[in-house]
Amino acid sequence: MEGRRGNGGDDVKIAYILNTYPQPSQSFIRRELKGLERLGHDITRIAMRRSALPLVDPADRAEEARTRHVLEAGGPALLGAVLRCLATRPGAFARALRLALRMGAAAPRARLRHLIYLVEACQVLRLVEAAGCAHMHAHFGTNAAAVAALVDALGGPGYSFTVHGPEEFDAPKALSLPLKMARARFVVAVSSFGRSQLCRWLPHEQWERVKVVHCGIDPADFPAPAPLPAPPPGGGVSLVTIGRLSEQKGQLILPPVIAALRARLPGLRLTIVGDGDLRRPLEARIAELGLAGSVTLTGWLAEREVRAALREAQALILPSFAEGLPMVVMEAMASGRPVIATHIAGIPELVEDGVTGWLVPAGDGAALEEAVIALATATPAERAEMGRAAWQRVMARHDMYREAGRLARLFDEAVTAESREEAPERVPR
Repeated sequence: MEGRRGNGGDDVKIAYILNTYPQPSQSFIRRELKGLERLGHDITRIAMRRSALPLVDPADRAEEARTRHVLEAGGPALLGAVLRCLATRPGAFARALRLALRMGAAAPRARLRHLIYLVEACQVLRLVEAAGCAHMHAHFGTNAAAVAALVDALGGPGYSFTVHGPEEFDAPKALSLPLKMARARFVVAVSSFGRSQLCRWLPHEQWERVKVVHCGIDPADFPAPAPLPAPPPGGGVSLVTIGRLSEQKGQLILPPVIAALRARLPGLRLTIVGDGDLRRPLEARIAELGLAGSVTLTGWLAEREVRAALREAQALILPSFAEGLPMVVMEAMASGRPVIATHIAGIPELVEDGVTGWLVPAGDGAALEEAVIALATATPAERAEMGRAAWQRVMARHDMYREAGRLARLFDEAVTAESREEAPERVPR
């Protein structure tokens, strides 16, 4: 017997396939899992590797303890998994090998990397079959989705995956995104914008297979908008930006904005939460502009500390150049904070210009300055009303339990439909 697939039913067991998990920037996955488990789903967490970043949040450390990390099995175990697949399902292994080489052909020097994914897939197959999983779900359309597709080709359960962007939108062909989507039971986008980008790479007859399921926040953590703090001494406002320090997040545009506004808003303060490759260039720029007293870098913070940073700020500022739909926008709005953000990707679906914050063109420092001045000159009552509107909007759109329910129904429907149809071929294998 070359492989088996799970059957539909009320007790559908799901394997989550991830590259590196948990990570400080991926609390949305942890929340999604919490929502699914609250609905009764049995989730097996499988990641290829541990995070190299320190896990400062206790909830992340708890998730790490629950996650099986494939590469930690070691070379002999991984080789054994490959040999078992060769011996027990040679036809399926040949199909998976062809698929790995096909996906690897889409990018220079990628075939070797996809052969490694095939080795990982053989071990993942053993784990999902031992757990009795009927479906796999991957986050991101990168290597986790590739591993899930290879497990499927080996005869394991079918899969779906969530695309966040912007990486997948930047290089869909190099990532074999159309092939991964064609083979999947369904695909999830986190915004309508994201769905539109995925539909570009599918025949229009298949557009309905791309679903929108928002990332969510826990309403219990944000029962009401937090009162806005008093402005900093000397006038101005306190701002916070949160995220990986990377080119796509655009944080390097902020020091010149703060420097340009110092004379008009001498009490202006910015806290930068996060870490990444651009930390040193950002520190150098802050020093060059003499902003040590106005700008603070905190590094990664635990979730409760992030919430505290939001409560201490008058607004979130997010100068991103490329995005999906950032969790930090949801968390800021759930905290009752207006948001200054760039008018890109899925952000305008949540942030309403002039109602819950300000939207500016990406890369436009002058527009960011104008938005900060608008925030600083707004009355306390106007800021509070924006905060209330932000809280109401995010609660209406991003309740993590409601969104987990939507995803759970998709899992159940996909497993039941495929079981009823005797697991039909989705594309030539």
